[in-house]
Amino acid sequence: MTDLYTSQRAMRNMRRAAMQRGVIAILDVGTSKIACLILRFDGPDKLREQDGVGPMAGQSQFRVIGAATTRSRGVRFGEIAVMNETERAIRTAVQAAQKMANVRVDHVIACFSGADPRSYGLAGELDLQDSVVTEQDVSRVLASCDVPDLGQGREVLHAQPVNFALDHRSGLGDPRGQIGHRLAVDMHLLSVDGDVVQNLLYCIKRCDLELAGLASSAYVSAIAALVEDEQELGAACIDMGGGATGISIFMKKHMIYAVSVRMGGDHVTSDISKGLQIPLTTAERIKTRHGGLYATGMDDREMIDIGGDTGDWETDRRQISRTELIGIMRPRVEEILEEVRATLDVAGFDTLPSQQIVLTGGGSQIPGLDGIATRILGQRVRLGRPLRVQGLPQAATGAAFASAVGLCLFAAHPQDEWWDFEIPADRYPARSLRRAVKWFKDNW
Repeated sequence: MTDLYTSQRAMRNMRRAAMQRGVIAILDVGTSKIACLILRFDGPDKLREQDGVGPMAGQSQFRVIGAATTRSRGVRFGEIAVMNETERAIRTAVQAAQKMANVRVDHVIACFSGADPRSYGLAGELDLQDSVVTEQDVSRVLASCDVPDLGQGREVLHAQPVNFALDHRSGLGDPRGQIGHRLAVDMHLLSVDGDVVQNLLYCIKRCDLELAGLASSAYVSAIAALVEDEQELGAACIDMGGGATGISIFMKKHMIYAVSVRMGGDHVTSDISKGLQIPLTTAERIKTRHGGLYATGMDDREMIDIGGDTGDWETDRRQISRTELIGIMRPRVEEILEEVRATLDVAGFDTLPSQQIVLTGGGSQIPGLDGIATRILGQRVRLGRPLRVQGLPQAATGAAFASAVGLCLFAAHPQDEWWDFEIPADRYPARSLRRAVKWFKDNW
């Protein structure tokens, strides 16, 4: 665990250095596309890292000066399956974005959706030696958390203090400088499969890039798609990607749960491909142009040319009705949403005060999805588009870019993680283990 702790600290320092130089690249390594954005940090606060444990620590002005996206290769279920293909795709996207921005970038901050994320809620407390809370006290209380046994080969991706309590006052964002006797902290820890992460690190290194940060797609897409009230009062963000669907739950502006379902828009495409016996590229085109989930009487009459270039005239001029297409797409979309529903139930989402659900990601753009989602997930469902970011090209403002945009916000002002503090090296106890959401509900 300590080695990842040190590498995360090293990444943080690299991010700081890159921001002082003024440019950094954002890389969303997805199953269907690889997106690269290049950010320039400017304005008077480029060099001023605000102190703070709050969610907006280190606020900073930035604008997107380069953007490129390329079809992803060698990635399955949000994880790298074929190293050199993924490397080529990353190089293509980064080079195109650098060309547009007209700068060379050495540092990237990346996000990914696979690696089987698991959430834990941890707690720690200690008596203060002095009555005023110092930076060291915060480090010590974070070190006092019981870290669970994460299992063989798993590493910590996020470890964020989400709530501080001083004596009987809970719900503090930053206790430093306040007076009290007993300091307690609640922390959310997200662990992932170490090998998947190491593959990604290795792939980025092979592209001659330095990694200055790593985040879970489920986390960053929620930062982009949930409005401030939803992050505060509680909401779940469902990020429907190509190969995986990320689910994260936010409360009091912090992520308290994240998980990933190994199904996404590509499964719908592959169903169309098998059902109509057509190539995947044709299936993808038909899905995005004509796809939907609700059939009306009109759809029986609307015929879709499948087209093809097999050379067999009969096969190449086939037509199907839109109703048939909907009949293929709908069961799979329902299956993905049922899986999401089951995951939210396990997390205890129905016990949280707010039941807001926001759908985002490329897979959320299927017409009629919100209707089916309302039926399966509950009444309060909306489609989320990412926040507007300065300089972002029009083509990159859709739901498919939620995680890339969220990663920009994460790069500009990351929430404090435990490696931002000087934690005593001998303090890595492993005793208790509590699952996240239910525990946060009971304790807040």
